[in-house]
Amino acid sequence: MFKLSKKLQDLPPYLFLEIDKAKRKARAAGRDIIDLGIGDPDQPTPRHIIEALYQASLDPANHRYALDQGMPALRCAIAVWYKDRFNVSLNPEAEVLPLIGSKEGLAHFPLAFLNPGDYTLVPDPCYPPYKGGTILAGAKPYPLPLLEGNAFLPDLKKIPSAVRKKAKLVYVNYPNNPTAATAEKPFYKELVTFARKNKIIIVSDLAYSEMSYDGYRPSSIFEIEEAREVAIEFHSLSKTYNMTGWRLGWASGNEKLIAALAKVKSNIDSGVFSAVQLAGIVALSGPQDYVKDMCRLYQERRDCLMQGLDSLGWQAKPPKATFYVWIKVPKGKDSLKFAAALLDKTNIVVTPGIGFGRYGQGYIRMALTVTKDRIKEAVERLKKI
Repeated sequence: MFKLSKKLQDLPPYLFLEIDKAKRKARAAGRDIIDLGIGDPDQPTPRHIIEALYQASLDPANHRYALDQGMPALRCAIAVWYKDRFNVSLNPEAEVLPLIGSKEGLAHFPLAFLNPGDYTLVPDPCYPPYKGGTILAGAKPYPLPLLEGNAFLPDLKKIPSAVRKKAKLVYVNYPNNPTAATAEKPFYKELVTFARKNKIIIVSDLAYSEMSYDGYRPSSIFEIEEAREVAIEFHSLSKTYNMTGWRLGWASGNEKLIAALAKVKSNIDSGVFSAVQLAGIVALSGPQDYVKDMCRLYQERRDCLMQGLDSLGWQAKPPKATFYVWIKVPKGKDSLKFAAALLDKTNIVVTPGIGFGRYGQGYIRMALTVTKDRIKEAVERLKKI
């Protein structure tokens, strides 16, 4: 009786919801599931952040509508964090916008600039909201293949002229989900030159910048001169401080791009709960030893998993950042069927690469969000098949 809009019909099923359904069904049957699928940290939020939320929640002043553009104190804390981390100066009044998690900002941003017939340049494979936000804005995602032969970086020179002329946005995400690839300053410099020449907005997703190993330190696109002319960068407290459920992130960069996103959001939401914002200030401004400890923990898990995969003869490269490992499935195997077989035969949940896009075919993604003992158990189960 009720017909879905064409935009909603064009949206593919959201990958992680489908995985969650399969996982819940298996657990309901009493099966011992090892979940290496969705990247949701298994460690708790640091205690001092929880305490800040608790104390702020007691204040009735924080029970009212929050300011759409976020608390000035939070915007200042974000600007200070950026300066300390990347030596990048931001104007907290005009170049910082708190978000209800970076996901909603990434998905809402296309509404500010896209019209029917426009293109966004979307990496493939990619985090699904890049495509979803484009489709919901009435535009078309144009895939930029991320291939192993090019270090999982998009080849900007291969974008057809006709597409470049219609493209309004280009999404980039390094450290990358799902491939765990990293990008260095020469790539960002090339990207900024490309964007300025073609009048395309760069949407940089930097959610995994603080999850890195072996001394590696990811960069912000704003470390490149002139990036501020064409770029907006999204960040999140979710992975850095184990705050995925809290829903707090931000966008920063070009003030016109920030203002446009703020206008979209003012018509959609009423801001982040003030107590969460105050806890976010404590997270960003407080001791950062916890972040280093988490990186050490994930590095230990990474090394444990890589050792196990090597013993199986599986092909994967140790990631320098993120908590994901991008793994080739056996030659000729379909990634979706392979992931389903792993769940069926070993009770291990992984994410099929095809769920991130056409060029994810032939890969699966494993997340380092379980203990070393569970990783070892997963490897033992895999050995039996």
